[in-house]
Amino acid sequence: MKDTAKHQGLRNQLVSTLEQKGITDKAVLEAIKKIPRHLFLNSSFEDYAYQDKAFPIGAGQTISQPYTVAFQSQLLEVKKEHKVLEIGTGSGYQTAVLCMLGAKVYSIERQNELFKQTSNLFPKLNIRPKHLSFGDGYKGLPSYAPFDSIIVTAGAPFIPQPLMAQLKIGGRLVIPLGEEVQIMTLLIRKNETQFEKHEFGEFRFVPLLEHKN
Repeated sequence: MKDTAKHQGLRNQLVSTLEQKGITDKAVLEAIKKIPRHLFLNSSFEDYAYQDKAFPIGAGQTISQPYTVAFQSQLLEVKKEHKVLEIGTGSGYQTAVLCMLGAKVYSIERQNELFKQTSNLFPKLNIRPKHLSFGDGYKGLPSYAPFDSIIVTAGAPFIPQPLMAQLKIGGRLVIPLGEEVQIMTLLIRKNETQFEKHEFGEFRFVPLLEHKN
């Protein structure tokens, strides 16, 4: 699993692209500069790993565009030691960014193939999420709640109620809402019953799947 000077150079270029597109969070940019995205992709895509594009990763899923990863991470406002729930481990790239930001990451993946893949990959890259889970992201992880923030990395037709319940007061939930095209949505929990909602334009995600028994 090589990470060469050439890869580092391509990452530096990617970070410049993200800055030009409006990403300002220095910690997020630094994480993207350090994490070898090519190792989260099938080796046949390696030449494209540092383009600002999404790519297939198997099981009908994709690795999100770096801009999307950076944008969602920036919206979360992660602080060191924050407990973050990630819905949709996918390739593990977003998980790695959150870990690099110092978060304690609890991640759920619905596709067993991807769950096994990332469970094997993380130790090789010295990435240590707090907890990886195979299961239904719509239900969250109530036994580990509450969370400082929650990130959903797939398009959801609605905001799952259990996720709202598992967010700390003052916590941030970032979720792409919609069927064909998603609106990036941020919810900030104000108190037991009230949430403040902000919208940040259109994005495209694969759908958030519910676990069917």
